[in-house]
Amino acid sequence: MERTGRGPAWRSALLVAVFAQIGAGWAAHAQSGRVPLDGFARLLLLLGPALLVVRHRYPVAVAYGVSIVTLVYVGAGYPYGPVFLSLALACFAAVVAGHRRAAWGAVGLLWAGHLLIGHWLYRWLPPAGDGPTPWAQELGITAWVLAVLAVAELVRVRREQWARERAGRAAAERRRVDEERLRIARELHDVLAHSISLINVQAGVGLALLDSDPEQARTALATIKAASKEALGEVRQVLDTLRSPGEAPRSPAPGLGRLPELVEQAAAAGLTVTVSAGGEARSLAPGVDLAAFRILQEALTNVMRHSGSRTARIRLTWQPHALELRVDDDGPATGGASDGSGNGLVGMRERATALGGTVEAGPRPDGGFRVVARLPLRTDGFDGHDGFKETL
Repeated sequence: MERTGRGPAWRSALLVAVFAQIGAGWAAHAQSGRVPLDGFARLLLLLGPALLVVRHRYPVAVAYGVSIVTLVYVGAGYPYGPVFLSLALACFAAVVAGHRRAAWGAVGLLWAGHLLIGHWLYRWLPPAGDGPTPWAQELGITAWVLAVLAVAELVRVRREQWARERAGRAAAERRRVDEERLRIARELHDVLAHSISLINVQAGVGLALLDSDPEQARTALATIKAASKEALGEVRQVLDTLRSPGEAPRSPAPGLGRLPELVEQAAAAGLTVTVSAGGEARSLAPGVDLAAFRILQEALTNVMRHSGSRTARIRLTWQPHALELRVDDDGPATGGASDGSGNGLVGMRERATALGGTVEAGPRPDGGFRVVARLPLRTDGFDGHDGFKETL
């Protein structure tokens, strides 16, 4: 059984059929000069609504079919009345379905046929002695038909607008899901890449010194334990956002306030990091603060993994409208993505681009490697850089 967006099509067709049968009876009493209703008239009044049952599946055929049924009814001389309601509904369905030409064609067929019957064929058609149809009546019928088609066009346009809005909302939701998936992937990559690199370096130190220097090996194992614990905590925080997307995070996201901790972790992995700053430090929005920390974390991770240098320099420059982060090492590269095309560098660029910033990375002319990130300053109204001042 055919259904529409509001229910089965037969319900409205049945309602039209009942109304047509009752209304035609009233019209017959009011129009005594027309042919009285008989069995054939009742059949025509049922045939039009019967075609409406499949109007959504075959809108063109139904529009023309109902138009012909209505024309036969009028040509037989039966009283005017609710018989036109079936045609209005059929044309309405055709226009809404996008078959505007079919609706206009069906209406045009009935209108032309009515003109022919009312001004020429009436001499040979019932009722006997009938005269030509008054032009005022013709104009009234034309105005009624145009009003039905205008309403149908309005509904069609509105439905198309609703469809576009639904498609836009669906596309926006897909983008939001993709962006959230990308954000989580970046977070997990940054957390795991940094922590696993640190664990790998310390595991190598521990193995090398296990027999000759047990105390130093014990220190390396303690560093591994601390790094793995921190990594587990950050991974758990990221995964908690998946389990409870509407809840606030249980712990604050990392920012530049944890830069001393990042420097200590690098030192534990054998990398000496110096930090300097220029300009007046200001508060950062949480998203910018997190991006700055992750970019510095990934840059130091790349130094540990891909550079033969055991020193790195971090320079933070507070500009009028941006924060510039620069990480330098003196190389040489030990393999891997040393040309600025690695996944970690892609993640840096994605973080910066999402905030309206940029990241440039590549070999320096005098040797070594440089990462320069520029992030916009978005002050959020609180003094959120105290922890950062402590690092300088």
